[in-house]
Amino acid sequence: MTTLVQDKAQVREHVFPNGLTVVTEAMPHVRSVAVGLWIRHGSRNEPAELNGISHFIEHMVFKGTECRTAEDIARESDRIGGALDAFTAKEMTCFQIRVLDEHLLQGFDLLTDLCLRPLFLPEEIEREKSVILEEIRMVQDNPEDLVHENLTQKFWGQHPLGRPILGVPETVQAFTREGLMAWFGERYGPENLLITAAGNLRHEQIVDLAGSAFGSMPRSKGAPMETNPCAEPHITLQTKHELEQVHICLAVPAVPLTDPRRYAVSLMNVVLGTGMSSRLFQKIREKQGLAYAVFSDVNPYRDTGMLTVYAGTALETAGEVVRSVLEEFQGMRSELVSDEELRRAKDNLRGATLLALESSGSRMARLARQYLYFGRFFETEDLLAQLENVTREAVQDVAREFFRSGRVSASVLGNLNGFRLKPDQLTC
Repeated sequence: MTTLVQDKAQVREHVFPNGLTVVTEAMPHVRSVAVGLWIRHGSRNEPAELNGISHFIEHMVFKGTECRTAEDIARESDRIGGALDAFTAKEMTCFQIRVLDEHLLQGFDLLTDLCLRPLFLPEEIEREKSVILEEIRMVQDNPEDLVHENLTQKFWGQHPLGRPILGVPETVQAFTREGLMAWFGERYGPENLLITAAGNLRHEQIVDLAGSAFGSMPRSKGAPMETNPCAEPHITLQTKHELEQVHICLAVPAVPLTDPRRYAVSLMNVVLGTGMSSRLFQKIREKQGLAYAVFSDVNPYRDTGMLTVYAGTALETAGEVVRSVLEEFQGMRSELVSDEELRRAKDNLRGATLLALESSGSRMARLARQYLYFGRFFETEDLLAQLENVTREAVQDVAREFFRSGRVSASVLGNLNGFRLKPDQLTC
C-alpha cells in the first residue's frame, strides 16, 4: 500500500507484505539523491560473546559480494561520483549513498548488493580482524574517545548499551564466517530493514527498485527481547602517564528520544554547553581559562538517555573544572534560564534544523530517525512549534530532574599523579 502523508513535505511511505518499509521525500529543486538502508539493530542487540559483530559485518559487506569485488565496489562508487558510506550505532546500522539523480539506478544497485549478497570470504575476515583491532587501538590512543568510552561502559553497567560498538579484542578475534553469516541472516531480514531516500526522485521508482531487490525476501527470525537499561552512578579514574592533559567526562541519566520533554532537554543542552555562547564555554574557557575544549551533549535512546559534559584541562586545575561544572548544574536547577538565553537557544536549534533541510543526505537521515523511533513523519513547522512552546519553567524542570546528587557519574583520564575524586565532590 502506498499512502501520502498529509503535510506540506513531499513524503510518501510504502510497506511491503514482508515488512520492508520505504519512505521517500521528493526535493525537485536539487540534482542529488541520497538513499539509506537502515537496519533496526545495533550494538545494544548483541550478546556479550558477540560484542562488535554488527560493526564487523558493516565492514565486511564492503569486502566483496557475489557480483562485485571490493575493488569493484570502490571503483563503481567513484565512477558515478557517489559518496558511499556506512556506520554502526547502538540502535541501528546504516549503509548510505548520495549520487546525482542521473546515477540513481547504479547507486541503488550498488547499495543493495552490499546488503544482500556479501561473501564473507575467510581470508577477508582475517584481514578485517586486523583492521578493526587497529581501530580499537586508535580509540585507546585518543584520550577524548577513551574517556567517553570508559564513562559509557561503567554508566550502563552490564547492560549492552555499555559495551563498545567496535567490540573488544577477544570477541573480534573469535568471529567466524559461520557466526557472521548466521547473524547477518537473522538481522538483515526485510522486517528489520528501512529504506529512506530524499532528493530529486520519484517515489514509485524507489518502491520499484526496493521491491525488485527485497520484495520477495522472507521474514527472518524474530529478534530476542531486550532488557531495559539502568544507569549506575560511578567514578572511574584511569592513569595514562604519557598524556599532557586530564580529560574529564561527567554524566547524568536523561530521557528517551521519544519523551515529550525532549524539546526542553535539547534547549537546556544548548544553554548549558553547546557553542561558544553556552554557560560552560563562557565560564570555563573564556572567564576561567581552564580548558580549550568544553561542551555538553545528549545521547538519547529509545528507552533511556544520557547527558554528558566533557573538558580537557591541566592536572592542577582538574578539581576546579569539576567544581565549575557542578556549579552550572546547580545553577540550571535553582534558577530559571533568562529570556535571552532561551531565545538564543531556540534560534540556534531553529537555524540548524532549517539549514539541514538544504541537504538531501540530512533529509534522508531525518526520515530514518523519525520512522525508526516514531513510525511517522513530523513536519518541520510542527517540530519548530514544539521548540517555540518550551518555557523557562520547562527547562528548569528537566534540569531539576537530571542534576541531582547521587546521579552524577564521572570518568577521568590522564597522568593523574594522585588525583582523587570522591562522591561528595559530585553533589549538585
